Amino acid sequence: MDIFKLTRRLIDIPSVTGDELAVGEFLARHLEELGYRVERQEVEANRFNVIATTEAPPHIVFSTHMDTVPPFIESSEDEEFIYGRGACDAKGIIAAQIFAAQRLRDEGLNDVGLLFTVDEEMASLGAQVANNHPLAKSCQFLINGEPTDSRLATGTKGSVRVIVTTEGRAAHSAYPEAGESAIDKLLDILQGIRACEWPEDSFFGTTTCNIGVLNGGTRPNVIADKARAELQIRLGIDIEHIKSVLEDVVGTRGRLEYSSAHNPVRLFSVLGFDECVVRFTTDVPYLSEWGKPLLLGPGSIFDAHTDRERISKRELEQAVDLYLRLSKQLIR
Repeated sequence: MDIFKLTRRLIDIPSVTGDELAVGEFLARHLEELGYRVERQEVEANRFNVIATTEAPPHIVFSTHMDTVPPFIESSEDEEFIYGRGACDAKGIIAAQIFAAQRLRDEGLNDVGLLFTVDEEMASLGAQVANNHPLAKSCQFLINGEPTDSRLATGTKGSVRVIVTTEGRAAHSAYPEAGESAIDKLLDILQGIRACEWPEDSFFGTTTCNIGVLNGGTRPNVIADKARAELQIRLGIDIEHIKSVLEDVVGTRGRLEYSSAHNPVRLFSVLGFDECVVRFTTDVPYLSEWGKPLLLGPGSIFDAHTDRERISKRELEQAVDLYLRLSKQLIR
């Protein structure tokens, strides 16, 4: 199948984080049919990374993720774009990387591999497991794919995912003085976090905070005894400074739990490519054993995670050439 058909086929396999089994099986079979040695590296029950290699140790590995954010959106297309969940983040990228690897093999460059992970959209569990794989030691360059508008990223922000929980005392809402609202406590904490002046870095930019999920209470006529918020902070500076700020704001009013955290990352760059610094994070910090990291991919981050997600057909085809050119420059 051509690159457009492969992209649409991948989009049409639902793979919201936690449900990557079907797309993993499809990719494993597809790569086996192309002549790769394929390993289904178990991450959890019914969740595995797909690792594809040739008979040669992989010195360059293309990598991206198989999972998507919800909800599933089936594919469609017009003359210019392919649409659907994962079109640019990152199933179109998977297709482009497969086609680029095939062209390298056709030219006799067999020391190329492919690594497709699960769970990137949550905690990068797949990447953390992949980092312990023996093949990592043979890899000199990891070309990770995310939508960078086909520019070579020279850096990515760090990330902290943090859960804030509060506890109160349940009571009838007609007598609020008899209870203690966990939701009120949480709202006060979140207002303090929203008022923080986050530091700025000259290279990575300003640290930003998103309050993504709120939960609490059981009924409107019951004073809530528990409440919870999930936040993601995009870091321009060191994690420890941000943790200190959060701990000062929360104090004894609640509890902090860090579900994932990593510092900003400077990436390997190559002359001759348009460059950028991106605000999002990737699997790269968790794949530190896989050689020098590079980040490049077709598509716009402004289309990712939206109901209008799309990838330009022209940019998708051009991405194959970009990956090919980048690989050849790294081999020299």
